[in-house]
Amino acid sequence: MIDHARDLESLREATERLLGAAAALDNAAVAEPSRLPGWSRGHVLAHIARNADALTNVLEGRPMYPDSSTRDADIERDAPRPLAVQLDDVRNTADRFRHSAARPADWSRVVALRNGVTDLAARVPFRRWIEIELHHVDLGVGRELEDLSEDFTGREIGFLTERFSGNPEVPSLTLAAPGGGTWRTGREEGTALAVTGSAPDLLGWLAGRRDGAALDCAGGGLPVLPPL
Repeated sequence: MIDHARDLESLREATERLLGAAAALDNAAVAEPSRLPGWSRGHVLAHIARNADALTNVLEGRPMYPDSSTRDADIERDAPRPLAVQLDDVRNTADRFRHSAARPADWSRVVALRNGVTDLAARVPFRRWIEIELHHVDLGVGRELEDLSEDFTGREIGFLTERFSGNPEVPSLTLAAPGGGTWRTGREEGTALAVTGSAPDLLGWLAGRRDGAALDCAGGGLPVLPPL
């Protein structure tokens, strides 16, 4: 069962943790490359702020983004800003999202995201929590996938395997973390390839943050996943 109130509290804690880590940077460091190809740390921070605006739109019944080109242009526009401006933007947009989520609402309703994707309103706080946790790691300021909570990591693996489930570009897969969970994803037909490894390594591979070199794939080579 989705507990949006608990996710909102976890999101608040994660946002404060990210802001505290980013505050230790300076303007030069913000302009340096992040762990995401082609993006500086400024791009990551700008994306985090604009994503908060976008998910506030979702909660309030507006389109998530006017269009994909506007989304990308907004990030490019905001990426070069000084650190203080970036931090204020991340904090202020996070506050607006939190205030929107605090209003009485039907959390069982279906909301529209981008590219035709829909979801329950109750899962929007978790989607925002994902953005904060993974992009904190992407900033390259000392936080790693291994630092994420077991609860978050397991849920995010489940979320990503759900996204790849039934995708014809992904062979049938069973994923297992020793001492942890098991998941199924990819095509329904065919003999499933068994992929095992630590939960952080599984998460990193599914989320496009690791190449899967630390994973073991029985029955064949590790497949290349399509972009999310």
